Amino acid sequence: MAETQREAARFAGYAAVFDRADRSGDVIRPGAFGAVGLVPLYWQHDPRRVAGVIEAIGEDAKGLRVIGRAAGVAEGMGLSFGYRVRRATQGTNRQLEALELIEVSLVRTPMQPLARVHAVEIFEAGE
Repeated sequence: MAETQREAARFAGYAAVFDRADRSGDVIRPGAFGAVGLVPLYWQHDPRRVAGVIEAIGEDAKGLRVIGRAAGVAEGMGLSFGYRVRRATQGTNRQLEALELIEVSLVRTPMQPLARVHAVEIFEAGE
C-alpha cells in the first residue's frame, strides 16, 4: 500500500527508558534530556524519510515519552532517538547524564529493547 494511502494514527510510546542498559551498554539517567522541544520524527533515523509529526515529548518517571502521528504505526513498533552527548560518566556502563535530543525515529529494532510504541489510535483523515 502506498505511504499516502496507509491509515494515519496517533501513537504514544517511549523513545528512551531510564536506568536500563541498552544493547551497547549505555544507560540513560533521569534528567538527561532536560527541557525538550519538539523534534522531527523519522523512519530509521533517515532525515529523507519523515515518518510523521511529534505532538508532545518530555521526560516522565519512566523515560522520554513521545506522542505523535504517523501512517503505518503499530503497537510494539520500536522507537529510538538521535542525540549528542553533553555529559557522561564511565563505569561498568556509560551513564548518559546530559543529552541534546536531535530527532526521534520509528525503527524496526530499537537500541533499547523497551523503547516501544505502547498505544495507537487510528483516526480519519482531516481529524
